[in-house]
Amino acid sequence: MSARAVIFDLDGTLLDTLCDLADTGNAVLAAMGHPTHPIGAYRMFVGGGLVELVRRILPLDAANDHPRALELMRAEYARRWKAKTRPYPGVPEMLGALVAREVSISVLSNKPDPFCKLTVEHFFGRLPWAALRGETKDFPPKPDSSGALAISRELGVAPGEFLFVGDSPMDVQCALGAGMTPVGVTWGFRERSTLETVGGKLFIDEPGELPELI
Repeated sequence: MSARAVIFDLDGTLLDTLCDLADTGNAVLAAMGHPTHPIGAYRMFVGGGLVELVRRILPLDAANDHPRALELMRAEYARRWKAKTRPYPGVPEMLGALVAREVSISVLSNKPDPFCKLTVEHFFGRLPWAALRGETKDFPPKPDSSGALAISRELGVAPGEFLFVGDSPMDVQCALGAGMTPVGVTWGFRERSTLETVGGKLFIDEPGELPELI
């Protein structure tokens, strides 16, 4: 397989952010007098962006609490975003191998754009990222493919020359919608079977497998 560029999802793909997201969400719920959730439950809550995460963790009868919960979530996550978050084993080496092969690397995340940039720069700041794009008002979140296509235009690389690496159905749908090749990772937040239901066919079980695909 030949590819000139790779777009990565962030949470559940490059970084294990689950504990910090769960701790943040549960702190907000507890502060508002709502029941909290087991950490594992957040695997199904995350991925759609912060607004959607807050909607998913709130009780069904507490929709009116969403604006306040979202405000608290932003403030709380600003304090916790790197407390327990770590790169998945093998990810730094994988990224280094891609750079050594002169493959362009970018991130497209549904995490709010400031947190996306801050997080990538903190954990992987020495790498020559071509583009870092989080959730903004300019583009709808994944699975919409607008953000991926914008990166393609910025880099001057045709969509067909991209791999799009992620752990969620939204990443697969985004890649297919943009005309890119989706690569699912099996170490993330979602099961392989959920990616297969939306068209995922190519998977890797270890980060070190990715450079060998190119």
